[in-house]
Order: sequence, then C-alpha cells, then structure tokens
Amino acid sequence: MRRLEAWFVLLVTLALVWIPSNGASGSPRRNTDEAYVTLLYGDEFLLGVRVLGKSIRDTRSTKDMVVLVSDGVSDYAVKLLEADGWIVTKISLLANPNQIMFINSLSLIAVVYLDADTIVVKSIEDLFKCGKFCANLKHSERLNSGVMVVEPSQKVFDDMMSKVRTLESYTGGDQGFLNSYYSGFSNAHVFEPNLSAEVLNSRPVPEMERLSTLYNADVGLYMLANKWMVNESELRVIHYTLGPLKPWDWWTSWLLKPVDVWQNVREQLPESLPGTGGGGNPNDNFIVKFLLLLPFCALFFCYYRSLLQSREYFSSLCRSSLCDHIRHLYLKIRSAGAHTYAGVSTSSTSNPNHQANLSITTIYDGVQARVPVYLGGVSVIFCFMAALVGLALGLAIVPRQVMPWTGLLLMYEWTFTVFFFLFGGYLHLIYQWGKATAGQSGSLSSHSESLDYDSGKGHQRLASSCDIAAWYYGLGMAFLAIVAPSLPCFLGITALFSRLALMVAGGLILASFMTYASDRLANRSFLKGLEDRDTTRSRNSCFFC
Repeated sequence: MRRLEAWFVLLVTLALVWIPSNGASGSPRRNTDEAYVTLLYGDEFLLGVRVLGKSIRDTRSTKDMVVLVSDGVSDYAVKLLEADGWIVTKISLLANPNQIMFINSLSLIAVVYLDADTIVVKSIEDLFKCGKFCANLKHSERLNSGVMVVEPSQKVFDDMMSKVRTLESYTGGDQGFLNSYYSGFSNAHVFEPNLSAEVLNSRPVPEMERLSTLYNADVGLYMLANKWMVNESELRVIHYTLGPLKPWDWWTSWLLKPVDVWQNVREQLPESLPGTGGGGNPNDNFIVKFLLLLPFCALFFCYYRSLLQSREYFSSLCRSSLCDHIRHLYLKIRSAGAHTYAGVSTSSTSNPNHQANLSITTIYDGVQARVPVYLGGVSVIFCFMAALVGLALGLAIVPRQVMPWTGLLLMYEWTFTVFFFLFGGYLHLIYQWGKATAGQSGSLSSHSESLDYDSGKGHQRLASSCDIAAWYYGLGMAFLAIVAPSLPCFLGITALFSRLALMVAGGLILASFMTYASDRLANRSFLKGLEDRDTTRSRNSCFFC
C-alpha cells in the first residue's frame, strides 16, 4: 500500500463524518445510523469485499454495509457491489492530508470498520455498544486496524489532521499512525459486550477499549499452533493477514485450513451480475476455458503429427510375429534396459572393458562413438530449468482468484505441457546430435546388425524401447509431482509447517527421480540417434525421446 493510500485509509475510517447520507449515485438510502464499513482501493480486493458482505448478511444483520472506494476501482466493480447490497461511496485520495475535500452533516453515530480480508463467522452486532474507539491488540503492545469500532467525530478528525505530519508511524501508514495517536491503547480496558444497559448508561463513555481476539482472529496465530488461541466455537471475525496468502488466491486453500471457511461463503455468492455466481468473474471464466483447452490442442496436434510420421514404423511393428515380441520383452528384462541400446560388434563381447562401457559406447566398424561425459550433467540442468519455466509460466497465467481445484488443475496442466515441449525438444536435439555423430563415424558394422533380435530391425527395437522408457520416466515424474504437494491433504495434516515439510520431502524425492530420469533419457536419445543415422525421423513415434 502506498503512503498516500495509507493516509486515505486512516482518514476515511476514523473521520466518517464525510460519508454522504445517500451514498453514491444509484446506491440505496441508509436505513440506520449504524453501519459496517470497509475500504476498496483496487479491484484486486473486490472478491474479498463481496465475501465479507455475504458473511455479514449470513449473520442476519440488518445494518447498512458501506464500502468506500477510491479512484482505482472500476465502474464494473462499483456496479457489482451495489448489486450485492453495498452502499458505495466514492472518495478521492487526498493529495494533501491538510486539505479538507468536503464536509457533510453527521450521518452516522457508530461504525464497525472491517478490512476486506476479514470474514464474519458469527454475529458482531454487539460491537455497536463499544465506546469511541475500539480495536484489537496484536503483538502484545500494538493495535491492529483490521477491525475497529469508530464514533465519527469532527473534533477527532481535526486533531488527527493537525498531528498527521508530526506523529511517527512505524509502518509508514495508517496503522503506525494510529498506534502513535492512541499511545495508551495497550492499557485500555477490554470491551465487555454483556454489560447491562444500566451499567453502560451510568458509566462515562471510555475513550478506548480493547477487543478480544474473538473479534479479530489472526490466521498467523493459527499458523503457528495449528489451532486458534481461543475457543473456536466463539470466533466472531477471522482476519487473513498473511500477505502472499490471501484467501482469494487459489493456492492459499492448499496451505491454510481456515481458508475453507472463506471459500464456503464464496461458493454461496449469488449471481448479482451475469457470470458472478460463486465469486466468478466473466473475464476469468473465458480465460480459464481458453487455458484449459490450449494445452490439449497442442498435445493433440503433436500426437497426430507424430502418428502420421510413424505409420511406417507401426505397420512394420504390426507385421512382427508374437515370438518376436516375446523375445523383445525377454531381452529387455534380461539386459535391465541398458545394454540393449548399443549396437556392439562381436569382437567387443570378448573384451570386459567394452562390456563395462556398453551403456555409453557404440562401435562402428571398429570406431568407438562414446556418449559425451558431460551430457548427463547438462541434461539434468536443462530438465530442472524446463520444470521451473513451466512452473513460473503456470503461476503467471493462471488467474489468481479462480476456485482452488481449478487453479491446481490449470497449474499442473500448463507446467506439464511446457515441460513436455521444452525437455522433449531438448531430447530431440540430442537425438539429432547422435545421428550427426554416427554419420561422421561411418556405417554400422555387419556384426552389429547380426546381433539384433528382430532380424535386422534394430531401429524398431530401439525406438520401441525408447518409447517405453519415455513413458516410464514421464509418468513417474508426473506421479511424484502430483503426490508431493497432495500428500499432506491425503494424510489429513493441517499444520502449515508440517505441510511444507512434507512437500519439501516429496520435492526432494521428485528431484532425485528427475535427476536420474533426465540423465537416462538423454543417453537413450543420443544412442538412438547413433543407430538411426541412415533412417529418417518419420519412424519416431515419440516426441519425448
């Protein structure tokens, strides 16, 4: 929040003398002289305000709901809030804190201010019994301005304006200023909502009162202990204070259990305007459909193109006898998937040194073509870079405020798709490199061809085994990528740090498997290129190898 906007928050929440009695044009007239008030200075918090309003109405409150909107709020957001039942009041940011823009007659006697990232879970009507200023104490000695009860006052406003340039603000904004202005707040008495009317009328109105944690339950406290520090059944207001973990961000639901409360209210939001039911956004709805279909179309096109290019391979494969397939499976199991990928001359079988290097060496008429020793390391680096690029792109293009399951699905879809094309393209380059290396080394020896189990169709054997390996490693990485972040949910673990620890452990397992898989797939692609030097790419039915 910029400093100017922070001062704006302060002025409009504590000096609500200036709220026009009829609200903005088209807004409903006020019904009471008490109201719930929140602030919206950008469309990013629009969904938060909608859910807050729904939660207030769910407590059967009949008080007015007023939202103060700055110049940065779109006209569409204003119409949507008015359709939800909010009284929208447009207020321009004060370019000079000492400049009074307009003053109307006093229209409210009590205001309950709630941040847009709060939600009411139980009636808070008793807050209107509070004194001139009430707030919750956080971090032992400092008040939090997320939930406040304010008695609008011209005198208070003028006094604040006279001190706004001189009092220190540890936050550089409204909350720090309020802590300096109400310097004795930590010593204020706790608000007692159950006092009788006689007691309330007989005592002087206190200048300040402290609200209990029930009225401003910080999810940060829940995060530390995996439970509320107060009786959960008595909670009145939940405050989602964690900066990067706002409840409308789809990933927050997978980390913080209290977000379930917020999401339950969101799902019940009415369709005040077309496409807004359940907290939906018409623009996001179109983007989600586009993002959902585009990867499928790209993968289908890639598969269809590969299928057309591999008709010759499949037709020859179908002509192979059942005995050949059984022999292929037997030799693959016997060789543990490594030694069958290199064409080896008969002279090499008598040399144990050659036996040890079969996984990285192919012999062409007595000339050795060795897989570069640095290929594995480069492949591992590129594999992780492709995964990070896919992850970053997914986070960048998936709308933040979609439903949690929708966001997770799109995130996986785009991460896997981007990784498939980047790392698959890299393996294709390695394959072409292998073909070029083989072309420089000469033709395959006749001894090598005589050892192929499928009567001279060594390229078919290698392509088939490469396809199987690609599917094995690809599905293995996809499985671990899904299980790693989902494991805490499957095990019913709700503590944030425990969830993160399990995710990290799963991530390490995934990283280990990716390291092994990327090295093996790169070697296989290079060796496949060595054997396919005289063939065209049309036989290859697998883009990922």
